[in-house]
Amino acid sequence: MVGSWLTRWLTESGAYTVAFIADSDPQSELMRSGTINKVNVVNGRLENYDDIERAINNHEVDSIFHLGAQPIVGAADRSPRHTFESNIQGTWNLLDACRTLSPLVKRIIVASSDKAYGTQPVLPYTEDMSMNGDHPYEVSKSCTDLISTTYARTYGTPVTIARCGNIYGGGDLNWNRIVPGTFRSLLRGEQPVLRSDGTFIRDYLHVDDIVSAYLALGEQTDNPEFAGQGFNFSDESPLTVMQIYKAICAAAGRADTAPNILNAASSEIKDQYLDSTKAHEVLGWHASVSLEDGLKKSFDWYRALLTGKK
Repeated sequence: MVGSWLTRWLTESGAYTVAFIADSDPQSELMRSGTINKVNVVNGRLENYDDIERAINNHEVDSIFHLGAQPIVGAADRSPRHTFESNIQGTWNLLDACRTLSPLVKRIIVASSDKAYGTQPVLPYTEDMSMNGDHPYEVSKSCTDLISTTYARTYGTPVTIARCGNIYGGGDLNWNRIVPGTFRSLLRGEQPVLRSDGTFIRDYLHVDDIVSAYLALGEQTDNPEFAGQGFNFSDESPLTVMQIYKAICAAAGRADTAPNILNAASSEIKDQYLDSTKAHEVLGWHASVSLEDGLKKSFDWYRALLTGKK
């Protein structure tokens, strides 16, 4: 999802853009918007070093947004090896290719997650906290961040790390996530399902805001002062799962719909939310999309995808 919208912004801004893609999905925003026809596509896998080096070297890439990962907590629990290979090995492959091809690559922005902090005794998360993941997905993100910092401090690799909470918006096709899953259930006339008990607390950030965050961070990443540093991105308005659920239903015009509460979430940190003071002060970045507007835009996208109505 994020890659689709970021790529669209880059191409519309006139950037020579290369998309590194393992698998294609005709329903993805990258395909549906036609952006795929405006970029150079390299097919490959993060687990294969030669694929990454070929993409960077052949296209003389100077700026990299490292968004590729296995992003689903449940999938990580079922197949930790694949998640570690994709998220951890994939990151060191990328950074080592950038080290080898230096000084061609001027900036690398690594897309991380609040999950990298793991369970902490005090919230919100701040950038001076340790990487403390426990479960497979969390550990994969903790390792991603530590490896990125290692390359910056040892080899001077120009890499920064972006951490955010739950990103939502049109184009997210992971239906087990609460925003797309609830919209799909409502559009199908089905009862939406909550995996948790509804009390878990999370950040929710619209994809437009995270694209602007990555771009703001990218503008500073070639500054040696910021090499290896992490930045939190949040609207700093954390919500319970039940609160976001009600807002989703309201955006779809179904505010009175009761969910099926499974209370079966596993390998999930109960409460997670971020402090973005550093991003405000250093990057001048602030979230600009309200929850109401973001969910309305998202619902319009899913309605067009699932029903053909705009």
